Amino acid sequence: MKKLVFFFILTSFLSAKAQKTPDAILDKWHHAAAEANFETYFKLMAKNAVYLGTDATERWTKKEFKAFAKPYFDKGQGWTFVPLKRNIMYSENKKLVWFDELLNSPHMGLVRGSGVLERVGKNWKIKHYVLSFAIPNEKAREVTQLKEALDKKQLGKLNQTD
Repeated sequence: MKKLVFFFILTSFLSAKAQKTPDAILDKWHHAAAEANFETYFKLMAKNAVYLGTDATERWTKKEFKAFAKPYFDKGQGWTFVPLKRNIMYSENKKLVWFDELLNSPHMGLVRGSGVLERVGKNWKIKHYVLSFAIPNEKAREVTQLKEALDKKQLGKLNQTD
């Protein structure tokens, strides 16, 4: 019986510790999105987090991203990104990590995520996230031609603000 109690305590401790790693935080974040769990998803992001989507116009502060996502999550419509491979690099002081990850998504296929997590107290928070399409090199010219007109339109808007 003592061995069983010890095993339960040890397992609980290791599980709690694992939940505080950057890798576990990113997994939990993606899982919360797939479950349309608004509270958990945004709780894992830093107060001043920034999310860059795949569209050139998608640069959202946490507040803006919450406003965008809320109607979807309220309907139970999140988004699914399954991590396939992830690389995590720590800063010297171990308070920041940079990461890149290859993800699979039913609605976008293979995509890449990258970003920064910051250690806040005992927890890691997602400070910056970039989602991008993984375009095979042999298809780059085709994709560039496909979006050329939209890029010109966006460049025109950007030039008007200069």
